[in-house]
Amino acid sequence: MSRSIRVDAVLVQAVIAGALSFAHLHDLAEAAGQTGWKAWAYPVSVDLLLVAAWRRLRTARRDRSAWTWFVIALFASLGANIATAGLLDLAHVPAWLRILVAGWPALAFLGGTLLVHSPTEPAAPAAQPVDEPAAPEVEMHRTDEPAPDPSVPELTLVPPKPAPGAPVVPAALLDHARKIADAYRASTGAPMPADALTARLQLPAPMADAITAELQLT
Repeated sequence: MSRSIRVDAVLVQAVIAGALSFAHLHDLAEAAGQTGWKAWAYPVSVDLLLVAAWRRLRTARRDRSAWTWFVIALFASLGANIATAGLLDLAHVPAWLRILVAGWPALAFLGGTLLVHSPTEPAAPAAQPVDEPAAPEVEMHRTDEPAPDPSVPELTLVPPKPAPGAPVVPAALLDHARKIADAYRASTGAPMPADALTARLQLPAPMADAITAELQLT
């Protein structure tokens, strides 16, 4: 309940302050020679400029033009309140004040136009992620492996030697034959016959037999 009472008190205070400021601006404009509906338009113009500058400051607090027009509108509102408090003879308004009141509409229109059409502050660039240095790779070695026995000779693998008289198949030719066999299998679903591959390659019989043997074709 205390929260609602506090909010209501603020709203009532805002209504009272706005009404009094509105009345003071009207009285000052009327005393400066702006009678009829024109005297009522001046408070609206001042309050609109004040609200426009305040909304601009909410999105761009570093905008100097917004602060400038906010101070101008606030000075116009406070000036009217002070002038109508007995410090100024409203029956004999000085000429400079009449000129200021008469020129206010153009000044307020200029300020409102600049506040609406001036660009806002650019958004702050997003922070770029910093690439963290990669952790150094640590090679792990097992320490529980038994040490090699020097009395046991090491075994080395010797690649099998081709049969005597068999032709040596070049790697490029073997790759070409493998691509043909794979394409045949992909299109038919069955392995390519050896005689079909031999006819396709048009090679001598020993070379064709060696290729089919490498590819394990029947």
